This record gives sequence, structure tokens and C-alpha cells, in this order.
Amino acid sequence: MTARVFLNGRWLEVEDARVSVMDRGFLFGDGVYEVIPVYSRQAFRLEQHLARLQQSLDGIQLANPYRLDEWIGFITQLAHEAEWEDQSIYIQVTRGPMAVRNHAFPKEITPTAVILAEAMNTPPASQREQGIAAVSAADIRWLRCDLKTTSLLANCLLRQLAVSAGCVETVLFRDGFLTEGSASSIFVMKNGVLLAPIKNHLMLPGITYDVVLELAAQHGLPHEVRDITEAETRAADELWMCSSTKEVLPIVTLDGRAVGTSGTPGPVFAQMYAWYQDFKATVMRAPVV
Repeated sequence: MTARVFLNGRWLEVEDARVSVMDRGFLFGDGVYEVIPVYSRQAFRLEQHLARLQQSLDGIQLANPYRLDEWIGFITQLAHEAEWEDQSIYIQVTRGPMAVRNHAFPKEITPTAVILAEAMNTPPASQREQGIAAVSAADIRWLRCDLKTTSLLANCLLRQLAVSAGCVETVLFRDGFLTEGSASSIFVMKNGVLLAPIKNHLMLPGITYDVVLELAAQHGLPHEVRDITEAETRAADELWMCSSTKEVLPIVTLDGRAVGTSGTPGPVFAQMYAWYQDFKATVMRAPVV
């Protein structure tokens, strides 16, 4: 049985879920979202994802329609009800419908909240074992990339550059510095040091980004969080992308040129991937309280 959809406090079959064409999320992209990985019906880093949801809501001046415990209850129910053991749970909150199309916020706001589940499509083993290809592009997005908003047209256009070139991701540079990927965080390995871009308004504060840095600290992998130049990125010994649904993947070519000396997944990636899987297994074994 396909999982039902949560819409504004009601559980509905997918075909019965309806949103007004006057919803500001539809007309203006006026909303935020989260994507939460679920393994063996247990949401991964749920509270961190919901904390980021709150940050995004605060950033667009929209009151959260539900308490933290309510969100946890809804998501837990959906994770147990869905047909798949491993899932990707999508949350979206918009400013809701308005009587007349107007850029200004309505005086009376009724947010639209949606939660739905899909099967978790993790990357094939070949991408981990052989690595992936990426292209690069100028980061043409707006200046509040730290907010996970539904206004994703620029990201879609940038991601399509990769798809059109037969690649998996687009690595973004702004004014000569690495920001992130079109739908991922990017890490650089150089001379045994893991380099990560600084969290600021030009990149999304990634949940998986945090896990990678936590694992580096835990296992003694030297790492720095700082501005990374485009030249440093292109001269990387190893280049990784990470996201909630992709976990960690090695980028072995960038704009058709090999990353590192061999253009193959590097040894530090292999170690980080193993650490990540061990960490994930430990978290999933922990009792739910």
C-alpha cells in the first residue's frame, strides 16, 4: 500500500490531496522544505532536520504550524505506515493561500503543510566504486542559500547542466570560491587535510555536511572549515559530494578532467564512507526515546 499524504492535519490518499492554485507556494515559491532519510523505518537525524526547518521558517518570517513533538509524531507515523523500509520523507510548509495574488504577505495566514514519503533511492554501488562525473558552473542563485526554500529554479537549471552533460552533479563557484553543489555539499581533500566551505548565507547548512565533519573530528582526520578557492578545488587530491539521499560520493572527474592523479575514488573517501556507514548503523540501533 502506498503511504498516505499528510496535508494540514489530515491523512489522505495521494489522489485526494489537493492544494489551492492561490497557494503562495505555487504562485511565488513562498515556502520551505526538508528531506529526511529513513532507514529501517527510523528517521535519521530527525531533530537536526526539524531544527533546520525551523531556521528556514524563521528566515522567511513564517510561524511554524506545529510543535516539535507534533512533527516527530507525524513523521514517525508515516515512516511506520509506508510500504518501504528505507524512505525519503519530504516536508513542505508554505505561507498558504491568499484571496488575491499579491507579493505582500496576507494579513491572515493559514500555512499549508505537507508530508509525504517515497522509496529511498540510494546511489548504485557503481557510483561509489567507480566515482561520479561533475561539471562546474557559476553560482547564479540568490543570496540566501542558507534557507531551504521551495524556490529552486536556479538549482534546477544548474543541476540540468550536469544531466545534459551526462554527469551527476554541478559544482558551484561564486567570485572564485567554492560554495556547494546544485543539490549537495562539496568537500575537498588536499595533502591529507579535509577542507569544507564555511557555513554562511551562500550555502545550505547541510545535515550530512555536519556528520562528515563530526566523523573527521572523531577519527582524527585533519580538517579545516574555511574559504576554498576554485583553484584549490580543481587541484584537489579527492573531491566528494554529500547529501541526505546520496550520503557520500566521490567525484572523479570535474569538467572532463580527472580529480587527483588517477581520477578514481581515493583512500580517504573509502575510509569516510566506512565511518559513515558505521555511524549510521549505530544511530539506527539506538533505542528511540
